[in-house]
Amino acid sequence: MRILLARHGETPWNAEGRYQGQIDIPLSPVGEAQAAALGERLRDLPIARAVASPLSRAMNTARRALGESRADMLGIDEDLQEIAHGEWEGLLASEIHDKDPARLRAWREEPDTVLMPGGESLRQVLDRSWRGLSRAAEGLGEQDTLLVVAHDAVNRVILCKVLGIPLSRLWTFRQAPTTINLLEGADVDSLEVVRLNDCAHHTPFFGEARHRAL
Repeated sequence: MRILLARHGETPWNAEGRYQGQIDIPLSPVGEAQAAALGERLRDLPIARAVASPLSRAMNTARRALGESRADMLGIDEDLQEIAHGEWEGLLASEIHDKDPARLRAWREEPDTVLMPGGESLRQVLDRSWRGLSRAAEGLGEQDTLLVVAHDAVNRVILCKVLGIPLSRLWTFRQAPTTINLLEGADVDSLEVVRLNDCAHHTPFFGEARHRAL
């Protein structure tokens, strides 16, 4: 089976460098255009199943990626929503630096050691998101393609597991808005990464957007 693991399009808070976590921030006009570009790229690609996080930025990205004719196939899974940043949600990175500098430093240098204040750890996100991915892929055939639209932290922990690298290495690769990661394998436990952070549908080769929050 093939899994297209995508991230949602840009939101206003992404552009500002504001931690959104599980607050339901919609796509910005830029994010809508990115999602439309993803949809154009996937327009002629057969997709057997599609699942998204319940947060609107992911659901609306998935709907645009599928197009009107396939939008009704979209399923929702709570386990795919973004990491809960707890007390950090709604704050700029600069504001977090002022009030919680040690934890912010650890988040950037040793992210696997951090429990978000009133939120989650990366291990907790991995446990639930892997459960959601496994559920979405259940019963798919060898030639079937699954589209999963989730979030930065969710994609990163899933990719760490597939790549066999520790969660401490979370920041050693990027996840751009509406990026595609292509995973292939007989089942979720034998997946291989075929493409990583592919955002060619909206970004020049050396022009990938970087967000300041995570």
